[in-house]
Amino acid sequence: MQATHDNVMNINAVKRKQNVTKVVRLVITYLFLFFIAFIIIFPFYWMIISSLKDMDEYYLVNPTFFPTTIHWENYPNSMAAADFSRYMINTVIVGIVSTLLSLVITVLAAFAFAKMNFKGRDLIFTILLATMMIPGEMFTVSNYETISRLGWQDTIIVQVVPFLVSVFYIYLLRQNFKQVPNELYLAAKVDGTSDMKYLLKVLVPLSAPSIVSITILKMMGAWNAYVWPRLVTTSDEFKLITNGLREAFTGTEAGGRVNYPLQMAAVTIVSIPLILVFIFFRKYIMRGVSKAGIKG
Repeated sequence: MQATHDNVMNINAVKRKQNVTKVVRLVITYLFLFFIAFIIIFPFYWMIISSLKDMDEYYLVNPTFFPTTIHWENYPNSMAAADFSRYMINTVIVGIVSTLLSLVITVLAAFAFAKMNFKGRDLIFTILLATMMIPGEMFTVSNYETISRLGWQDTIIVQVVPFLVSVFYIYLLRQNFKQVPNELYLAAKVDGTSDMKYLLKVLVPLSAPSIVSITILKMMGAWNAYVWPRLVTTSDEFKLITNGLREAFTGTEAGGRVNYPLQMAAVTIVSIPLILVFIFFRKYIMRGVSKAGIKG
Protein backbone atom coordinates (compact mmCIF):
# COMPACT_ATOMS: atom_id res chain seq x y z
CA MET A 1 0.00 0.00 0.00
CA GLN A 2 2.84 2.37 0.87
CA ALA A 3 4.50 1.72 -2.49
CA THR A 4 1.24 2.41 -4.31
CA HIS A 5 0.79 5.65 -2.39
CA ASP A 6 4.36 6.72 -3.24
CA ASN A 7 3.77 5.97 -6.91
CA VAL A 8 0.60 8.06 -6.93
CA MET A 9 2.45 10.94 -5.26
CA ASN A 10 5.25 10.72 -7.80
CA ILE A 11 2.78 10.72 -10.70
CA ASN A 12 0.99 13.76 -9.28
CA ALA A 13 4.30 15.57 -8.82
CA VAL A 14 5.28 14.84 -12.42
CA LYS A 15 1.90 16.10 -13.66
CA ARG A 16 2.22 19.30 -11.64
CA LYS A 17 5.71 19.85 -13.01
CA GLN A 18 4.46 19.29 -16.57
CA ASN A 19 1.58 21.72 -16.03
CA VAL A 20 3.93 24.37 -14.66
CA THR A 21 6.29 23.84 -17.58
CA LYS A 22 3.40 24.14 -20.04
CA VAL A 23 2.20 27.39 -18.45
CA VAL A 24 5.72 28.86 -18.49
CA ARG A 25 6.12 27.96 -22.17
CA LEU A 26 2.77 29.55 -23.03
CA VAL A 27 3.67 32.73 -21.12
CA ILE A 28 7.05 32.99 -22.85
CA THR A 29 5.48 32.30 -26.25
CA TYR A 30 2.78 34.94 -25.85
CA LEU A 31 5.25 37.49 -24.49
CA PHE A 32 7.46 36.91 -27.51
CA LEU A 33 4.49 37.21 -29.90
CA PHE A 34 3.34 40.39 -28.14
CA PHE A 35 6.84 41.86 -28.47
CA ILE A 36 6.99 41.06 -32.20
CA ALA A 37 3.47 42.42 -32.73
CA PHE A 38 4.44 45.64 -30.94
CA ILE A 39 7.49 46.09 -33.17
CA ILE A 40 5.36 45.61 -36.28
CA ILE A 41 2.36 47.71 -35.22
CA PHE A 42 4.20 50.65 -33.63
CA PRO A 43 5.35 52.24 -36.93
CA PHE A 44 1.74 52.25 -38.16
CA TYR A 45 0.60 53.77 -34.88
CA TRP A 46 3.27 56.45 -35.12
CA MET A 47 2.27 57.20 -38.71
CA ILE A 48 -1.37 57.68 -37.73
CA ILE A 49 -0.76 59.88 -34.68
CA SER A 50 1.78 61.94 -36.63
CA SER A 51 -0.85 62.55 -39.31
CA LEU A 52 -3.12 64.08 -36.66
CA LYS A 53 -0.61 66.55 -35.21
CA ASP A 54 0.28 70.09 -36.25
CA MET A 55 3.78 71.12 -37.28
CA ASP A 56 4.75 72.62 -33.92
CA GLU A 57 3.79 69.52 -31.98
CA TYR A 58 5.48 67.21 -34.47
CA TYR A 59 8.80 69.05 -34.17
CA LEU A 60 8.84 69.08 -30.36
CA VAL A 61 12.12 67.89 -28.84
CA ASN A 62 10.21 65.52 -26.57
CA PRO A 63 7.73 63.75 -28.85
CA THR A 64 4.16 63.16 -27.76
CA PHE A 65 2.66 59.71 -28.12
CA PHE A 66 -0.82 61.07 -28.73
CA PRO A 67 -1.83 64.41 -30.29
CA THR A 68 -2.76 67.12 -27.82
CA THR A 69 -5.17 68.43 -30.45
CA ILE A 70 -6.45 66.17 -33.22
CA HIS A 71 -6.21 67.78 -36.66
CA TRP A 72 -8.51 65.81 -38.96
CA GLU A 73 -8.12 68.54 -41.57
CA ASN A 74 -4.63 67.20 -42.35
CA TYR A 75 -6.21 64.49 -44.51
CA PRO A 76 -8.09 66.70 -47.00
CA ASN A 77 -5.23 69.24 -46.85
CA SER A 78 -2.70 66.55 -47.78
CA MET A 79 -4.70 65.61 -50.87
CA ALA A 80 -4.95 69.27 -51.86
CA ALA A 81 -1.27 70.02 -51.24
CA ALA A 82 -0.02 67.25 -53.57
CA ASP A 83 -1.08 66.26 -57.07
CA PHE A 84 -2.75 63.30 -55.41
CA SER A 85 -5.12 62.35 -58.21
CA ARG A 86 -2.34 62.33 -60.83
CA TYR A 87 -0.11 60.13 -58.68
CA MET A 88 -2.98 57.74 -57.99
CA ILE A 89 -3.94 57.46 -61.66
CA ASN A 90 -0.33 56.73 -62.64
CA THR A 91 -0.03 54.10 -59.90
CA VAL A 92 -3.28 52.39 -60.88
CA ILE A 93 -2.29 52.35 -64.57
CA VAL A 94 1.15 50.93 -63.86
CA GLY A 95 -0.24 48.41 -61.38
CA ILE A 96 -3.01 47.08 -63.63
CA VAL A 97 -0.98 46.98 -66.86
CA SER A 98 2.11 45.43 -65.27
CA THR A 99 0.01 42.87 -63.39
CA LEU A 100 -1.95 41.74 -66.45
CA LEU A 101 1.11 41.48 -68.71
CA SER A 102 3.11 39.76 -65.98
CA LEU A 103 0.31 37.22 -65.48
CA VAL A 104 0.25 36.36 -69.18
CA ILE A 105 4.03 35.86 -69.25
CA THR A 106 4.03 33.91 -65.99
CA VAL A 107 1.23 31.53 -67.03
CA LEU A 108 2.75 30.80 -70.44
CA ALA A 109 6.27 30.32 -69.07
CA ALA A 110 5.08 28.11 -66.20
CA PHE A 111 3.12 25.93 -68.64
CA ALA A 112 6.13 25.58 -70.92
CA PHE A 113 8.44 24.52 -68.08
CA ALA A 114 5.88 22.21 -66.48
CA LYS A 115 4.22 20.35 -69.39
CA MET A 116 6.08 20.93 -72.64
CA ASN A 117 9.13 18.89 -73.59
CA PHE A 118 11.84 20.78 -75.46
CA LYS A 119 15.61 20.56 -75.58
CA GLY A 120 17.36 22.31 -72.73
CA ARG A 121 14.16 22.89 -70.72
CA ASP A 122 15.61 21.87 -67.36
CA LEU A 123 18.88 23.70 -67.99
CA ILE A 124 17.09 26.94 -68.89
CA PHE A 125 14.87 26.66 -65.84
CA THR A 126 17.90 26.03 -63.61
CA ILE A 127 19.61 29.13 -65.00
CA LEU A 128 16.46 31.16 -64.33
CA LEU A 129 16.32 29.88 -60.76
CA ALA A 130 19.98 30.82 -60.31
CA THR A 131 19.15 34.44 -61.12
CA MET A 132 16.99 34.50 -57.97
CA MET A 133 20.22 34.40 -55.98
CA ILE A 134 21.24 37.77 -57.42
CA PRO A 135 19.88 40.81 -55.50
CA GLY A 136 17.43 42.86 -57.53
CA GLU A 137 19.52 45.99 -56.97
CA MET A 138 22.25 44.44 -59.13
CA PHE A 139 19.99 44.75 -62.17
CA THR A 140 19.24 48.43 -61.59
CA VAL A 141 22.34 49.73 -63.38
CA SER A 142 21.90 47.51 -66.44
CA ASN A 143 18.18 48.25 -66.63
CA TYR A 144 18.81 51.98 -66.36
CA GLU A 145 21.46 51.82 -69.08
CA THR A 146 19.03 49.96 -71.32
CA ILE A 147 16.13 52.37 -70.90
CA SER A 148 18.50 55.32 -71.34
CA ARG A 149 19.57 54.01 -74.74
CA LEU A 150 15.93 53.47 -75.69
CA GLY A 151 14.95 56.97 -74.54
CA TRP A 152 12.25 55.74 -72.19
CA GLN A 153 12.92 58.10 -69.26
CA ASP A 154 9.91 59.91 -67.86
CA THR A 155 7.32 57.58 -69.37
CA ILE A 156 4.80 55.10 -68.06
CA ILE A 157 6.29 52.28 -70.10
CA VAL A 158 9.64 52.47 -68.30
CA GLN A 159 7.87 51.63 -65.04
CA VAL A 160 6.13 48.60 -66.54
CA VAL A 161 8.45 46.73 -68.92
CA PRO A 162 11.61 46.07 -66.83
CA PHE A 163 9.76 44.02 -64.20
CA LEU A 164 7.25 42.04 -66.22
CA VAL A 165 9.11 38.75 -65.73
CA SER A 166 9.33 37.29 -62.24
CA VAL A 167 11.22 34.01 -61.89
CA PHE A 168 9.67 33.46 -58.47
CA TYR A 169 6.13 33.69 -59.82
CA ILE A 170 7.01 31.36 -62.71
CA TYR A 171 8.45 28.85 -60.26
CA LEU A 172 5.40 29.17 -58.00
CA LEU A 173 2.94 28.51 -60.81
CA ARG A 174 5.08 25.79 -62.38
CA GLN A 175 4.88 23.82 -59.14
CA ASN A 176 1.08 24.02 -59.29
CA PHE A 177 0.97 22.89 -62.90
CA LYS A 178 3.25 19.93 -62.13
CA GLN A 179 0.74 18.66 -59.58
CA VAL A 180 -1.76 17.98 -62.38
CA PRO A 181 -1.13 14.41 -63.64
CA ASN A 182 0.59 14.18 -67.03
CA GLU A 183 -1.91 11.50 -68.03
CA LEU A 184 -4.60 14.17 -68.15
CA TYR A 185 -2.45 16.26 -70.50
CA LEU A 186 -1.70 13.28 -72.75
CA ALA A 187 -5.38 12.29 -72.85
CA ALA A 188 -6.27 15.84 -73.87
CA LYS A 189 -3.70 15.72 -76.66
CA VAL A 190 -5.14 12.41 -77.92
CA ASP A 191 -8.58 14.04 -78.06
CA GLY A 192 -7.14 16.79 -80.22
CA THR A 193 -7.13 19.51 -77.54
CA SER A 194 -4.62 22.27 -78.24
CA ASP A 195 -2.06 23.28 -75.66
CA MET A 196 -3.66 26.71 -75.24
CA LYS A 197 -7.12 25.24 -74.71
CA TYR A 198 -5.78 22.73 -72.17
CA LEU A 199 -3.99 25.53 -70.37
CA LEU A 200 -7.05 27.79 -70.18
CA LYS A 201 -9.68 25.11 -69.53
CA VAL A 202 -7.80 22.80 -67.16
CA LEU A 203 -4.60 24.16 -65.64
CA VAL A 204 -5.68 27.74 -64.99
CA PRO A 205 -8.90 26.79 -63.11
CA LEU A 206 -7.07 24.15 -61.08
CA SER A 207 -4.34 26.64 -60.16
CA ALA A 208 -6.68 29.54 -59.41
CA PRO A 209 -5.47 30.04 -55.78
CA SER A 210 -1.87 30.51 -56.89
CA ILE A 211 -2.87 32.79 -59.76
CA VAL A 212 -4.89 34.93 -57.35
CA SER A 213 -1.88 35.05 -55.00
CA ILE A 214 0.42 36.13 -57.82
CA THR A 215 -2.07 38.80 -58.91
CA ILE A 216 -2.32 40.26 -55.40
CA LEU A 217 1.43 40.16 -54.74
CA LYS A 218 2.25 41.71 -58.11
CA MET A 219 -0.30 44.49 -57.62
CA MET A 220 1.03 45.21 -54.15
CA GLY A 221 4.57 45.27 -55.48
CA ALA A 222 3.64 47.82 -58.14
CA TRP A 223 1.78 49.90 -55.55
CA ASN A 224 4.82 49.92 -53.21
CA ALA A 225 7.49 50.49 -55.87
CA TYR A 226 9.79 53.34 -54.89
CA VAL A 227 13.44 53.04 -55.96
CA TRP A 228 12.95 52.40 -59.67
CA PRO A 229 10.18 55.00 -60.25
CA ARG A 230 12.24 57.57 -58.37
CA LEU A 231 15.26 56.79 -60.54
CA VAL A 232 13.59 56.99 -63.95
CA THR A 233 11.03 59.79 -63.47
CA THR A 234 11.64 63.45 -62.74
CA SER A 235 8.44 65.19 -63.83
CA ASP A 236 5.26 65.07 -61.75
CA GLU A 237 3.31 63.88 -64.80
CA PHE A 238 4.69 60.34 -64.55
CA LYS A 239 5.46 59.93 -60.84
CA LEU A 240 3.84 57.17 -58.81
CA ILE A 241 2.19 57.70 -55.46
CA THR A 242 5.24 56.55 -53.46
CA ASN A 243 7.91 58.87 -54.86
CA GLY A 244 5.38 61.61 -55.59
CA LEU A 245 4.39 61.96 -51.94
CA ARG A 246 8.02 61.78 -50.86
CA GLU A 247 8.75 65.17 -52.41
CA ALA A 248 5.32 66.82 -52.39
CA PHE A 249 5.53 68.32 -48.89
CA THR A 250 9.14 69.52 -48.81
CA GLY A 251 9.52 73.23 -48.18
CA THR A 252 5.80 73.86 -47.79
CA GLU A 253 6.37 75.60 -44.46
CA ALA A 254 8.50 78.54 -43.39
CA GLY A 255 12.17 77.62 -43.10
CA GLY A 256 11.89 74.88 -45.72
CA ARG A 257 10.73 72.28 -43.20
CA VAL A 258 9.01 69.17 -44.45
CA ASN A 259 5.36 69.13 -43.49
CA TYR A 260 5.45 65.63 -42.03
CA PRO A 261 1.90 65.67 -40.59
CA LEU A 262 0.47 66.23 -44.07
CA GLN A 263 2.88 63.69 -45.52
CA MET A 264 1.90 61.10 -42.92
CA ALA A 265 -1.78 61.78 -43.61
CA ALA A 266 -1.21 61.14 -47.33
CA VAL A 267 0.79 57.97 -46.58
CA THR A 268 -2.02 56.74 -44.32
CA ILE A 269 -4.55 57.21 -47.11
CA VAL A 270 -2.31 55.32 -49.54
CA SER A 271 -1.68 52.50 -47.05
CA ILE A 272 -5.37 51.79 -46.39
CA PRO A 273 -6.00 49.92 -49.71
CA LEU A 274 -2.99 47.64 -49.11
CA ILE A 275 -4.09 46.86 -45.56
CA LEU A 276 -7.62 46.05 -46.72
CA VAL A 277 -6.32 43.85 -49.54
CA PHE A 278 -4.18 41.88 -47.12
CA ILE A 279 -6.98 41.51 -44.57
CA PHE A 280 -9.55 40.22 -47.07
CA PHE A 281 -7.25 38.19 -49.34
CA ARG A 282 -4.60 36.84 -46.97
CA LYS A 283 -6.14 33.34 -47.02
CA TYR A 284 -5.80 33.22 -50.82
CA ILE A 285 -2.17 34.29 -50.60
CA MET A 286 -1.38 31.65 -47.99
CA ARG A 287 -3.33 28.97 -49.85
CA GLY A 288 -1.62 29.67 -53.14
CA VAL A 289 1.89 29.68 -51.70
CA SER A 290 1.34 26.56 -49.56
CA LYS A 291 -0.22 24.66 -52.46
CA ALA A 292 2.83 25.33 -54.63
CA GLY A 293 5.09 23.65 -52.11
CA ILE A 294 3.43 20.22 -52.14
CA LYS A 295 5.29 18.80 -55.11
CA GLY A 296 8.77 19.66 -56.36
